Amino acid sequence: MDVFTVRDLREHTGTLIHDAEKGKLSLVTKRGRPVFLAVPFSKKLIELGLHASLAITLYKEHHLTLEKAAKLADKSLEGFIEILGKLNISIVNYSTKDLLKELKDFE
Repeated sequence: MDVFTVRDLREHTGTLIHDAEKGKLSLVTKRGRPVFLAVPFSKKLIELGLHASLAITLYKEHHLTLEKAAKLADKSLEGFIEILGKLNISIVNYSTKDLLKELKDFE
C-alpha cells in the first residue's frame, strides 16, 4: 500500500491511478493523519462489498491478521476462510525458510 500526502497528489496523481489499476490500495494523509483510502474499483468490490473486499486486500498485503480481516469483513472466521478459499487465496503464509525450519523440527 502506497502512502501519499495531499501535496503528493498534485505531482503523483498518475501513480495513484496506476496503483488503483493494479488493484493496490493507497492511503492519502494530511499532516501525518489519514484523510482517505483509495480503494480500486473492481468486480470483487461489487460482488463482495466494500468491507469484505477491503479486508481481503489488507489480509493479502499482510496489513491485517486473518482474525482482524474477518472482523472487518463482518464474517465469522470460518466464513472469511471460505471466501478466501473461493478466491484461491491461501491462509497459510509460510516463507520457504520458515517452512524448512518447521520441517526440520519434525525430524
